[in-house]
Order: sequence, then C-alpha cells, then structure tokens
Amino acid sequence: MFQQTINNYLKKHGFGTFAPKVVLFDMDGVLYNSMPHHVVAWQKAMQSFGIDMTEKDVYATEGMKGIDTIRMLVRAQQNREISEKEAQAMYDEKGRLFHEMPQTPIFEGVLTIMRKMKQCGMRIGVVTGSAQKPLINRVAKDFQDFVLPEHIVTAYSIRHGKPAPDPYLKGLELTGGFQPWEGIVVENAPMGVRAGVAAQIFTVAINSGPLPNQLLLEEGADLIYPDMMTFAQHWDELIQAATH
Repeated sequence: MFQQTINNYLKKHGFGTFAPKVVLFDMDGVLYNSMPHHVVAWQKAMQSFGIDMTEKDVYATEGMKGIDTIRMLVRAQQNREISEKEAQAMYDEKGRLFHEMPQTPIFEGVLTIMRKMKQCGMRIGVVTGSAQKPLINRVAKDFQDFVLPEHIVTAYSIRHGKPAPDPYLKGLELTGGFQPWEGIVVENAPMGVRAGVAAQIFTVAINSGPLPNQLLLEEGADLIYPDMMTFAQHWDELIQAATH
C-alpha cells in the first residue's frame, strides 16, 4: 500500500526519491484538540464586528493567517477593504476570547508518534498560521523533548501564509535546509494540505474535524487518517516503505 502511495507522490512531483528526514506538524487540530474552542472564539468575535462565520468557515479557512481570514470575510460580507491594523484588532479579540476558555488537550497519539520519529533520527518542526504568542510558547514547552523553539514557523515567520507553500518551505529551511522530498507534512485542514502539496512535500491528512475526507483528498493529501493514533500505528510501515 505505502509503496504505491510513495510512487504516486514521486510521479506527481517528478522526484526520483523520497527520503524523509524531517516531519512538519500543523498545530491546531493536529497537535491539540483545539478547534472546537477556536470555532466558538471565531464566531463570537466576528459576530461582534457584524461578520457571520459558520463552523464550516472556521474549518475551511483554518491554517491561514488570522488577519488574512478576517480581511477575506470583510471583503465578502461587507464589500470593503480593511487595513492590516484593523484586521489585527479584530483578531486580537478572537485571541482574547480563545484564551478565556480552558486549555485544550494534546491529541492522543501525538507524543507516541513523535517518540517514533525521534527514534528514526527525524527532526520535527511545527508550522502554524497562528500569531497568538501564548499558544506558540505552549508548543515550545509541551514538545520541548522533540521540537526546538527555532523550528517553529508562525505567522510572524512568513509574509504569505497557507495555502501558499511558503510556511512549509520555511519549515524545511529552519529545520536544516531540507529538500521537499526529504519532508513529511502532517495537516488537518484543506488550506494546510494545499500548502503542503504546493511545497511538494509528502502530505498526511489527519481528519480531526467535521469536513469530509474527500475534501482533503481533493486538495492532494497523499495519505489520510481519522486520528493521530492510527497514523502512529502505521508509521513504521511508511518509513520502511520509504527506505526500501
């Protein structure tokens, strides 16, 4: 199964080899079961500015820089352009509401698979569209045995956020100057999967939200799993296929 998947990836991007050395994780909905809280915070914050944002909207735009999402919504619903400063003020309100809620748990399976990756000699990075520093600081603390702070890409690291390939290309650069065929992206959102595929990196989708699998596959995900623990259970087989 995995050999055919790898062959399809190589053919799709015109590469001769797949030799993973680094894994780049998205944060929300991948490392943390945080999306339900983000949905509430986004909806409440945007409502206060006269913007209607559905649960589907939140999941569909997840991974994008927050201010980009807001400017897009304002353009679509209010037919006007807002400055980055105004969008940032709206995003700050969303962040305030999110941090009023209880801390979200790490998904089951995340630490298990990171241990396996470390045992394989893999480097691990985190690539998030978040600009909320408390969340970023929490990643550095929670995963300090696996992720160096300088291997975390945030909204502050790049100009063009997901779905552009820039965040994942930056992740390859920061974790050791790797080539796309030397990486694996782990995502849960359509915009993030699109970014990983655009960066020509082997992209694994963890469908931890309400969107249909087909949506993630249409964005180009090479593999899809229902949760991180299932991916962890298949990790050894994937790496064995990649190294043979």
